[in-house]
Amino acid sequence: MDLQRVCHGLTPAWFDYLRDWDRTLRGGNYPETTRYNYLLAVAQLGRYLIENADELEAGDAAQDPTEVERGHVEEFQAWMVTTRSASTALNKHKGLQQFFKWLVEEEDLERSPLDRVKQPKTAQTLIPILGDAETAKILATCKDKGFLSLRDEAIIRVFYNTGVRLSEVAGL
Repeated sequence: MDLQRVCHGLTPAWFDYLRDWDRTLRGGNYPETTRYNYLLAVAQLGRYLIENADELEAGDAAQDPTEVERGHVEEFQAWMVTTRSASTALNKHKGLQQFFKWLVEEEDLERSPLDRVKQPKTAQTLIPILGDAETAKILATCKDKGFLSLRDEAIIRVFYNTGVRLSEVAGL
């Protein structure tokens, strides 16, 4: 992961905190995708504060993450819901929660600005499940007995019978 790229446009103070937090996450053996998503959430908050510093009265917070207040986070979250989605805002919320929790643990903050910030509500969406007919059509694409067809059929059956995630099958 290119931390310089993730932190593009942030002040040195924001970058230093993100670099140190990334070191802690790496030391905790967090997966790279988790680290990236967490760091991106914090970097996006930092850039949002820089771009909206005057309107949000966030000049200090735009320079230093230890100056972020509850209202700044709520405005960022509302902006995320409006410009992205509630699900995206929820993911960012979780990343920010972890970052500010770490700042409290490091004793750089007495209290997290997210302590009383509610998570964005997301609509419960049901994931469509393939029926027997759709599954049969997919398995029919593996009709010959060559290695690739047998492999593909095995992978499809693992997905179908266990509900496993793609990343989990890829790790087998």
